[in-house]
Amino acid sequence: MSGGSNAMFTIVPIIIVIGFVVVIGLMIFNGARYVKNARSPKETVFARVVSKRTDVSTGAGHHHHAGDNGMAHTGGSSRTDYYVTLEFDDGSRKEYLDVKKLYGLLVEGDEGYAAVQGDWIVAFERQ
Repeated sequence: MSGGSNAMFTIVPIIIVIGFVVVIGLMIFNGARYVKNARSPKETVFARVVSKRTDVSTGAGHHHHAGDNGMAHTGGSSRTDYYVTLEFDDGSRKEYLDVKKLYGLLVEGDEGYAAVQGDWIVAFERQ
């Protein structure tokens, strides 16, 4: 065998192991974040919806776009996460992941009581 072949047999397993470690690390990180949010107390706060956005993840990469602009892609799997930014009485703002499918029901400018749990928005009652 040539020297190039031996190098390939040395490098490829290292790349596979690194990829495996990265995937396992991401799974652990996402699991820990889920547990943190699930264990957080639910709070109800008065707030105003100031922004909404989507985050589309595809097998080919990670893409961001705002609102309902739509983004075409072909093939592969994709996942869309929906986010709502709330502004509170003190002027502070925080973005929450919509885990209860509220995105389509909310409009920028809506005011009311938001139920939040960790980094999640779980309910919104307009006033």
